[in-house]
Amino acid sequence: MIIGILKEKPGENRVSLMPEAVTSLIKKKVDVVIETGAGNSSFATDEQYVAVGASISSREEIFEKANVAIQISSPSDSDLNSLSENQILISVLNPLGEKTLVQSLLDKKLTSFSLDSIPRTSRAQAMDILSSQATSAGYRAVLDAAMHLPTFFPMFMTAAGTIPPAKVLILGAGVAGLQAVATAKRLGARVEVFDVRSAVKEEVESLGAKFVEVEGAKDEASAGGYAVEQTEEYKKKQQAIVQEHAIKSDVIISTAQIPGRKAPVLVFEDTVKQMKPGSVIIDLAASTGGNCELTEDEKAIEKYGITIVGQSAYPSTIPVDSSRMFGKNVLNFLALIIDDEGNLNLNFEDDIVHGTCITHEGNLYNERVKQNMNQNMNQN
Repeated sequence: MIIGILKEKPGENRVSLMPEAVTSLIKKKVDVVIETGAGNSSFATDEQYVAVGASISSREEIFEKANVAIQISSPSDSDLNSLSENQILISVLNPLGEKTLVQSLLDKKLTSFSLDSIPRTSRAQAMDILSSQATSAGYRAVLDAAMHLPTFFPMFMTAAGTIPPAKVLILGAGVAGLQAVATAKRLGARVEVFDVRSAVKEEVESLGAKFVEVEGAKDEASAGGYAVEQTEEYKKKQQAIVQEHAIKSDVIISTAQIPGRKAPVLVFEDTVKQMKPGSVIIDLAASTGGNCELTEDEKAIEKYGITIVGQSAYPSTIPVDSSRMFGKNVLNFLALIIDDEGNLNLNFEDDIVHGTCITHEGNLYNERVKQNMNQNMNQN
């Protein structure tokens, strides 16, 4: 079997497999072909890939001979036209948000697996790219906040007097939020955390942060650990409490997202107006609308003396380690669809394989995507 690693789109610095990950595949009797320059932005040269047993080819050649094509970025129209029905695409497709792409995959009867659709189960944790990449995002968000903040993060006791620690409010206690907590605490900040899921309170407090509770949240088990849409009554209570804590904070790091939907607005313009001049908001939900009402995606702006950074691509700014973690996730997933002889073996009886598959032979496999597409058809 041949696995092809495609070069990412401009602006994406990660690569789906680093050379050390390629070594593991070659040991399993799999041939690996790397697109020329695919690892350059992750400081992995073509020579390093060749040294571990991979070969280097053009994108066109990979589409011609690879059984499986892997990339992080979602495919372009040209990529879709280059794939055939007997090939497999493994990528990050955002299938709940990219309905047109899903329909194209269906129409072309392509087999696709979306790594952001890995089931959130204990067995699948080692393949969960959302968690591994959120680790990078949460870490880098705090460092970015520290660079923009005109004050220190830790408390200093000096001959010139005592400098109080920065107050950080983190909205959302998923993997990114928890990593932000840990990083902010390492830098000496006082940290508060808000999340609609009361189940994360213990994790937040174990990291030394204070959990801000709002009673009455809906926490559905069917959401698989993700946040869910809340009632209007809850949203009003939430807004009041978040505003109360936000205006006292030096830094807000927002990470709250709902798969397939616009990010919930948690920080309104009126709140920003009341924050201390020089404060910083880092919005990790920028690509889905932002948790701050004033966020502009991929931009750092200043409003009412507050710096607001809209950034959803932090993992790409730490390309080496982000790629290493991503590649390990990919390897663990590939182990489910490659047999001991290095041949492809799609076992759709496996819940992870079935849940990660978006399209196969003109059919939708992922249940959440299927429901999402059916709702879209009904609305039209």
